[in-house]
Amino acid sequence: MLGRPPNVPRRKPRRADFDLEDIQGNVLRGYTHPAAAYLFLRIVDVEEARALMRRMLPQVATAAPWITGTPATAMNVAFTFAGLSALGLAPEVMESFPAAFQDGMAARAEQLGDRGPSAPSAWEEGLGTGDAHVLVTVYAIDWEHLREAVVSVIGEDAEQRAVTLVHLQRAEALPGGKDHFGFFDGIAQPALRGAGVEPRPGDGQPDGAGGWRDVATGEILLGYEDEDGTLPAAPMAPFERNGTFVVYRKLAMDTAAFRRYMAAQNYPGGADQLAAKIVGRWPDGTPLALSPDSPDAALSSDSRRINDFGYDDDPGGLKCPLGAHIRRANPRDSIGFFNGRLSNRHRLVRRGRAYGKPLPPGVVEDDGVDRGLVFVCFQADIWRQFETVQALWIDDGDPFGLGRDKDFLVGEPHGTEGKMTIQGHPPHFLKPQPRFVTLRGGEYLFQPSMSGLRYLAQA
Repeated sequence: MLGRPPNVPRRKPRRADFDLEDIQGNVLRGYTHPAAAYLFLRIVDVEEARALMRRMLPQVATAAPWITGTPATAMNVAFTFAGLSALGLAPEVMESFPAAFQDGMAARAEQLGDRGPSAPSAWEEGLGTGDAHVLVTVYAIDWEHLREAVVSVIGEDAEQRAVTLVHLQRAEALPGGKDHFGFFDGIAQPALRGAGVEPRPGDGQPDGAGGWRDVATGEILLGYEDEDGTLPAAPMAPFERNGTFVVYRKLAMDTAAFRRYMAAQNYPGGADQLAAKIVGRWPDGTPLALSPDSPDAALSSDSRRINDFGYDDDPGGLKCPLGAHIRRANPRDSIGFFNGRLSNRHRLVRRGRAYGKPLPPGVVEDDGVDRGLVFVCFQADIWRQFETVQALWIDDGDPFGLGRDKDFLVGEPHGTEGKMTIQGHPPHFLKPQPRFVTLRGGEYLFQPSMSGLRYLAQA
């Protein structure tokens, strides 16, 4: 069982009046910069590290609108529990952080389903060991600007040796906004109340009347009213407002194995439809819930329609299988989830990026290139949000009436028992579950407000 969060007294809710200058920008704004780098640093000298933070603070992007257009680079900063401890925060402040964050991802791997080749013992160097203290995420309009920005982060510390680089991951947007399996990605994001971004139908929560409403701000940002109408549990001041918790996971994707598997199954609808059944969308983003038999270019190209769907009219999974990836990750109004009421406390803001060069079209043998997805998400409560989705919806089929079956796309295979049922007349069974995705490492982090960052730099 995943540990329950501490029983923290609820506080009086505050309205979602954003101080955009106090919020780090990547929470409310999805950057369109095609290149990115994730730098995990270890603090070596605390006082010099604080001095480095003071010098770098002007480069940290906030959620305030960009007046002069998109900047060439944008930077954001988050800390592991070990990193905050290294900075010498008072014990009572450290103890006020939730248990999941204090434990870290590696310690909770078994509950999350991170086993076998995905277990922490197989993770890449610098992740899950306590060596990573700070995550600096850099976005850039091209590789040259990214290189310059990364050099500036490291070069700023060239003399002081305040930090050491323990892990570096580069990432880039793939052509057409697709992932390495060929699917249009990043379609569904929760519309956050008060964020100032015009929501599309389907981006929020089912309103129980066939429409949609925004997700409560406190589901993502600390210090604001959540879906229960109260303030989410938060650490002590100055970290109780405008911060968020971050989940970072490097997911290696075996594109060649994915292609081989689809071609070898002789599915009646063909390899593309089989892949769509596993994912829940066609490669162009058309949801099966709206067009189960073929992709619909008119629908997928319409931002007002591509995400405007539910599952209440498909209780048996005949259009979109009950175990499809997107149906597990966001059940919406599925029967058993009571018009979204059992899923509305588990929404995530995703900011992932692909990494590695694409496998050329038609190639079905692995070329040895490391490719996949840097999965990053923001939430107010790691245990209630990410861990619920990962442990109870991805790694377990019970909430969907699927027994021990895991997410066939990204779940960790378990011997010869894993399978997927594609509902139909007759149903089609996929077995055993292959390995398409392997976790290469991850961390839980806290991304403070700008005022929290200044406090850490001066403390």
